[in-house]
Amino acid sequence: MRLLGTKGQPRRDRYSNNIPTTDVAIIGTGPNGLAAGVTLARAGLKVELYEASETIGGGLRTQPIFDTDIAHDICSAVHPMAAASRFFRQFDLAARGVELLRPAVSYAHPIAEGRSGVVYHDLEETCSRLGRDGNRWRRLMQPLLQHSDSVVDIILSGQRSLPHDVTAAALLAVQTALHGSQLSPFRTHGGEASALLTGVAAHAMGKLPSLAAGAVTVLLSHLAHGPGWPLPRGGSSQIAEAMARDITSYGGIFHIGRPIHDLNEVQHARLVFLDTSVQGFIRIAGDRLPRSYARQLARFRYGPGAAKVDFLVSDPIPWSDPEIGKAGTVHLGGTRTDILRQEALTARGIQTSQPFVLVVDPAVIDPDRAKGRKRPVWAYAHVPHGDRRDPTPIVREHIERYAPGFTDTILASRGVSAFEMEAHNPNYVGGDIASGAMTLRQSILRPVPQIDPYRTPLPGIYLCSAATPPGPSVHGMSGYLSALSALRREYGELTPPSLAPA
Repeated sequence: MRLLGTKGQPRRDRYSNNIPTTDVAIIGTGPNGLAAGVTLARAGLKVELYEASETIGGGLRTQPIFDTDIAHDICSAVHPMAAASRFFRQFDLAARGVELLRPAVSYAHPIAEGRSGVVYHDLEETCSRLGRDGNRWRRLMQPLLQHSDSVVDIILSGQRSLPHDVTAAALLAVQTALHGSQLSPFRTHGGEASALLTGVAAHAMGKLPSLAAGAVTVLLSHLAHGPGWPLPRGGSSQIAEAMARDITSYGGIFHIGRPIHDLNEVQHARLVFLDTSVQGFIRIAGDRLPRSYARQLARFRYGPGAAKVDFLVSDPIPWSDPEIGKAGTVHLGGTRTDILRQEALTARGIQTSQPFVLVVDPAVIDPDRAKGRKRPVWAYAHVPHGDRRDPTPIVREHIERYAPGFTDTILASRGVSAFEMEAHNPNYVGGDIASGAMTLRQSILRPVPQIDPYRTPLPGIYLCSAATPPGPSVHGMSGYLSALSALRREYGELTPPSLAPA
């Protein structure tokens, strides 16, 4: 699609007398910046992307840490949304050579000695293991699976329009209300099922239960039986590289190791998109922002932090329950009551010795990630915002509790505190990998309450990061929707460009 019409003609720059020499500058190359780049380049615009780091991808980076042969996922490792979101369904990663490996066990949750919850990709196998809660689990999952694309599209939307599938919307509303409150039918039955769903809810990173966490529960739990919770073969960077290849094939240009500190540095672009945190946007925009809008941005809240640990180990994690060893993702948090208590303390800024922890051993599903007796293990813990503690001892002990002997397999380890996470990626303010507290209000009205959440008061300036709807995760939808907003407003283009492989 080639954009035509008078709106598409170059005009004088907003901040100088220069005539723009490029159509679009994108600041940041996380998944949303890349998604915006793909969409705008496909629309026929000349796109340039700026990345402060030496590698693109933001949360989609994979690189050696301890050993040149072993690659570690630096932030995200497991990608349900890369298999489910509307952007990636159209982009078609498989057709571009990115293989999303779907484990037989989507996620697992050890609870205590001899007790663990296991969610298989196969729904019936899961129900059979859950015993008396099996029928209840089936009644929850089957309707969601029947309307899965619509449920995903409603949650991963701009949150500003009525849903097309009324049945899916009603189903989502009811289940979100149930699982986002104390009304969950699993709250007092079958410890395994209750712990499993609460572990999924904890991905919302905040006090539980909540309606925002209820929506996360409904979304992620049913996807475990649909597209799955896959890991990209070779690591998360494979997704970023596929998107970058598409952008360059349409003439896009990347400027690597090129931080942008002020909008004047991209004054040669007609449109500017920021894949940055709200704080980052405020810094780059400076005193250009209208005072009322700046005050609203200043009220934007951040949530708890994530503290990351990378391990280099000699053997697979020796879980007490062998079925857990088949899982792509493992949640460590104990019972539903334990998780609710820990997440509440963390949200209040109180440090604990047993935080909620996520663990991934990628070589379980991707054996090439291991070389000889060396393999990566990825883990992170939920901690208070800005926590400065080295998370390594806590996470190691947490894994050891359910996998005796794990410590003996460790060859090397590296802990990154929540405070240090922000230095690694400025979008993770205080270690908040959700780019803003996942309250109900901020889930829907992020970053500020307005009809178009991507457009800013500055002419031609758009936000496209996870600080805009639909929020965190590698789905590309914030960038995609921001790009569509600009195409409508700046060019009068109502038809989205095709994202399918050429």
